[in-house]
Amino acid sequence: HAVFAVAFHPQKSLLASGSYDCTLKLWDIRTGECRQTLSGHLSSVWAIAFAPQGDYLASSSIDQTVRLWDIRTGECQQLLHGHTNWVMSVAVSPDGHYLASGSADHTIKLWHAQTGACLKTLQGHDNTVWSVAFSPDGQTLASGSDDKTIKLWSVATGQCLQTLKPQEPYEGMDITGVVGLTEAQITTLKQLGAVEQSILSQK
Repeated sequence: HAVFAVAFHPQKSLLASGSYDCTLKLWDIRTGECRQTLSGHLSSVWAIAFAPQGDYLASSSIDQTVRLWDIRTGECQQLLHGHTNWVMSVAVSPDGHYLASGSADHTIKLWHAQTGACLKTLQGHDNTVWSVAFSPDGQTLASGSDDKTIKLWSVATGQCLQTLKPQEPYEGMDITGVVGLTEAQITTLKQLGAVEQSILSQK
């Protein structure tokens, strides 16, 4: 079925892929041969990421879980539960000790790779978290969401350090009392950054 995610092994001539068919596959990129098929997810695999040393592979799925796989044996080492909706993104820290996952439940979770413990749940997005990435020093985590923002988080404390948001096309435009527009058009303008003061606030 459709392939949603691919990732190169950091050291070997291997490529991993994650699919709508609920499996991951490991490919020898020199020969094109499928070396292993990793099965266990109960639904589509949306995101994958190798550990920096390549000793394990992380995957996230619509089945609301994250799995860590031993690429030598093809066995699932850890099954991480905690999200309450689809898990759309996964990332491994530069030292390989931690994972981050982003979900349609609007949260990001930080996990300990070895124990599988959820260390922190980061809250602040208002919509699905589609992407997560660790900074090169592993101290900061970035997340991208359907709420049109990027947030930077402290890995140590779980606090949001900064929110990045591009300016909307009609950012700050005052459409109070505008005439000649339908309700649908006014709603669209508001979604694009326009503002409309209520009658009460004008008084």
